[in-house]
Amino acid sequence: MPLEEAAGRMPGAGSRARRLRRAVFGAFVALVAVFGMTAGAGASATAKEPAEGPARFAPGFRHGKVVVEGGAVHYVIGGSGPAVVLLHGWPQTWLMWRPLMPELARDHTVIAVDLPGLGDSAVPAGGYDKVTTARRVREAVRRLGFDRVAIVGHDLGVLVAYPWARDFPGEVTRLAMIETPLSGFGLEELYGVSWHFRFNMSPAPIPERIMDNDDVSTYLGMIFDFSYRKDAVDRESYYRAYADPARRSAGYEYYRAFAADAENNKANAAKRLPMPVLGIGGQYSFGPGVADSFRQVADDVRTVVAPDSGHFVPEENPRFMADCASLFLGARTGTPPRPELASCAP
Repeated sequence: MPLEEAAGRMPGAGSRARRLRRAVFGAFVALVAVFGMTAGAGASATAKEPAEGPARFAPGFRHGKVVVEGGAVHYVIGGSGPAVVLLHGWPQTWLMWRPLMPELARDHTVIAVDLPGLGDSAVPAGGYDKVTTARRVREAVRRLGFDRVAIVGHDLGVLVAYPWARDFPGEVTRLAMIETPLSGFGLEELYGVSWHFRFNMSPAPIPERIMDNDDVSTYLGMIFDFSYRKDAVDRESYYRAYADPARRSAGYEYYRAFAADAENNKANAAKRLPMPVLGIGGQYSFGPGVADSFRQVADDVRTVVAPDSGHFVPEENPRFMADCASLFLGARTGTPPRPELASCAP
């Protein structure tokens, strides 16, 4: 739906639409810039993590799996205190959260999951719409003993976090949403920015037959070039994670469900989110566009622009992301130590 048409249907939505268009244009300019630059060598390779048992990236964390409808969900857990769930984006896995997890674990029980079908989670036969995915991840977290959580999501993880919070508002205390607008409320405006949207949404088996194992680093490397700090993303770990054709197909299925997600989101938009929402966009990517999208479905939305970051904020600027999340989640109080953190304070 064109933003002008959406604006005509919602009081005050015209200015939001204009801001989102500006954010989309800014994203396009940023993408043109990054494609004109030489790609970095990639983040340093780290030790491969197990699927179960003690984690290697930091002490005090452990891997496990919990069986839910659709198959086992892989998780990494550590720390103590109120629970915060970390939901990764595509084409990544829970690994993207490693720079933040030890910091957040000082005051929280941190639970990072691999979304169903990705990473070390089982590949479901179906159910890649975000309502079903949210219910599966929620079931996994509840089986771990947590029925009240804050959620931090990036990219695809944002799209899963929203129906979780919308449909179970009494169980979600806060949302920190990074680098994507919602389906039905702005995401469609980005389809022309990068061809990967339409490619991933193509009916099976079109992308499955076009993309083979030898193409993984080329294709995903293009996606990771949406970063501002190209050397910050641990590309090799993600190339390994998507070397399995079944994992790649699961990723496509998430995209193929975008149209159904948009319809569901619009049909349920009257269920406005009651909890505080932090909309975080990278300085060189979506900027205020994330918050503008969420203002259409939530009442308490704060805008944060992450400095020195493109699309992959948690890896490109982990110090800022850890400080911002800690403030927003209530682990730190008082005056924010830096002006760019002002909107992160609870």
